[in-house]
Amino acid sequence: MTSAERRAQVTWTGTLAQGTGRLRLASGAAPELPVTWASRTARSEGKTSPEELIAAAHSSCFAMGFSLGLTEAGTPPESLDVTAVVTFAETTGGFRVASSRLEVRGVVPGLDQAGFAAAAEAARDGCPVSQALRGNVEISVAATLDQAS
Repeated sequence: MTSAERRAQVTWTGTLAQGTGRLRLASGAAPELPVTWASRTARSEGKTSPEELIAAAHSSCFAMGFSLGLTEAGTPPESLDVTAVVTFAETTGGFRVASSRLEVRGVVPGLDQAGFAAAAEAARDGCPVSQALRGNVEISVAATLDQAS
């Protein structure tokens, strides 16, 4: 069985409201990223948030899974453009990650809109990040098939 660990580390200074964090990815794939409470609840202003990182993980995981599913079904994608919109909301019990909305546009020769939408639903359900969020976060997918140019 294949197994992999990935690491990220944050150093936080100060209070929640006025403090700042510095996020580092152990892979070195991105430069050190600033993170603040305001980047979660108001404007990002060039800073990231845990929810943006969840959106990055969800969109890339879904794209990989969708590509695999389409290819295994005999209709490999020419291109997929995936956006994940993760909502951080205040509820009666406090703040929580409430939803992740996947939006995908793709060019897949030999597939119609209904087949594309069905494959997107299957990819949403099979994506490991979706599986990690399931039961706690509402997950939806909107799929639009574009024509090859």
